[in-house]
Amino acid sequence: MRLPAALLLALSCAAPSAAQLHPVPALPPVVTLPLPTPAPVQSWTRVPGWNPAADYVTAGQDEPGYRRWVLEQPWRQSAVRQFHDYLTASGVSFVAPTWQLLRTASDWQRCGAQPFEVPPSEDWPNIVNTLRYVRDHVVPRVGPVEPVSVFRNAGLNRCAGGAPESVHRSMSAVDFVPLSPIDRPGLIRRLCAEHQVEGPRYNAGLGFYTKLRFHVDSWKYRTWGRGDHGEVACPKVLPPAPSVPATDVIAAATGSGATTTRAASVQAAKAAPDPLDKDPLAPLR
Repeated sequence: MRLPAALLLALSCAAPSAAQLHPVPALPPVVTLPLPTPAPVQSWTRVPGWNPAADYVTAGQDEPGYRRWVLEQPWRQSAVRQFHDYLTASGVSFVAPTWQLLRTASDWQRCGAQPFEVPPSEDWPNIVNTLRYVRDHVVPRVGPVEPVSVFRNAGLNRCAGGAPESVHRSMSAVDFVPLSPIDRPGLIRRLCAEHQVEGPRYNAGLGFYTKLRFHVDSWKYRTWGRGDHGEVACPKVLPPAPSVPATDVIAAATGSGATTTRAASVQAAKAAPDPLDKDPLAPLR
């Protein structure tokens, strides 16, 4: 028996039975979690006119030079990333910007060498203890530091006049300059005092070159270099530190005529962040 079209239309529009309903479950209430309070951002800014790295870092070994170098060969970005990740896993990334830790020798141009080089991965462990010492016992004493020379392959080391047994060849050594204003006697005194106490357990070597360039490695406990008057830079027994308010005069280096008390300088160095809370160039994405 055929049903009239009007009846079929009425049946199709009828409300579904209760058994046919599938109620949508209520959504859980939205929970708004408070945002974590961001840690205060410590800033470190260069003092105008103070750039001791300029004595050693030439065009091509600076930031623009690094960018050009890393983009010249596609594999370099990956190599830098792996090195940076290794430092991070070892707890020593951001002691200094990773890209600066790839600087070779200050004489790279004269020697026809590369301004930067990613060392062989088997040498990477050699820099870890050096950076730990710098992080824990150099930066707290003199403030942030900038690497100006790190790994040197055998040919570059020979051309640059490095000792045949130089630990720059195995990436244990880093030459630095301080980024906070300090004179050379103050730099030597602070680093020698810390090295005398903490250096032995790191096998830390500490050496001083001209101006404000100094060397740190973790190959053997020793010191070398002389002060401005020919005296041994780090005597075995250091004289007592002068009482406050002795001053470290930085006017000669900055031309500012400013002085700062030793106590204030040490406190500022301890409060200064590593270079240190960010590293925009390493690894390059």
